[in-house]
Amino acid sequence: MNGKNKSKTEMVIDGLEQLAFGKVNDAVRLVFSDEMPSVQVLGRMNLFNVSSIKRVKGGGVEVQFFDRQKALERLYDYACNGKNSQTAESLLEALAGAGEDGI
Repeated sequence: MNGKNKSKTEMVIDGLEQLAFGKVNDAVRLVFSDEMPSVQVLGRMNLFNVSSIKRVKGGGVEVQFFDRQKALERLYDYACNGKNSQTAESLLEALAGAGEDGI
């Protein structure tokens, strides 16, 4: 299902899941790169979890990320307020398993 066919609630949940469980590889690559990537390269990077990027004096880059715990709390709230209590149970099971993967 693409984004146009999803309800706003489904899109919010998808976004929260990406914030809570998404990879930050591209952001880390950006921090450790010697040169600023081109606009084209930046456009292909997955920086969804990044809340801000700043150039610091001396040529470095400071990257701040969205709070994963807040995203998890919001997901939990959605799951608990859902029509089906099975949704909340499934979320709790997924969160319990998330620690094993190093997330």
